[in-house]
Amino acid sequence: MTDTPPILHMLCGKIASGKSTLAADLARSDRTVLIVEDEWLHTLFADQLATGQDFLRCSGRLRDAMRGHVASLLDARLSVVLDFAANTVEQRRWMRSILDQTEADHRLHVLDPPDALCLARLQARNAGGEHEFSVTEAQFHAFSRHFVLPSPDEGFTVVNHPVG
Repeated sequence: MTDTPPILHMLCGKIASGKSTLAADLARSDRTVLIVEDEWLHTLFADQLATGQDFLRCSGRLRDAMRGHVASLLDARLSVVLDFAANTVEQRRWMRSILDQTEADHRLHVLDPPDALCLARLQARNAGGEHEFSVTEAQFHAFSRHFVLPSPDEGFTVVNHPVG
């Protein structure tokens, strides 16, 4: 067994900023588990997700259920790539509550491409039909209004990723 602590990888970026692509890349590391919020939400709550409020309610329930599970994985010395949005102070506070239960290290990966690039990617993603959810431009803007880049006082180790 290695002396290197496990890492909780968190992702901050607007819809279609490249979070899931980065998450998949990070999850290729040894002893790393990928947990994808959209897959769990679709499986558990697809019939309940008609509005943004529905998403927030179901996402909150999922986060409550996942907190202990993610901490257990980290305590088992597995790194975790948490493909859940870390886009608001409150979302990051939830992630911090997981870290506070463990001895794990962490990285907060930040992706901040221009909205025009996210919207182009979103349009292509919707056309491809392979993602669990189709998001409209109006929904993109509604969720993006709440996007807040992390501040140093939140205490995260931030890794900025170039636009691409």
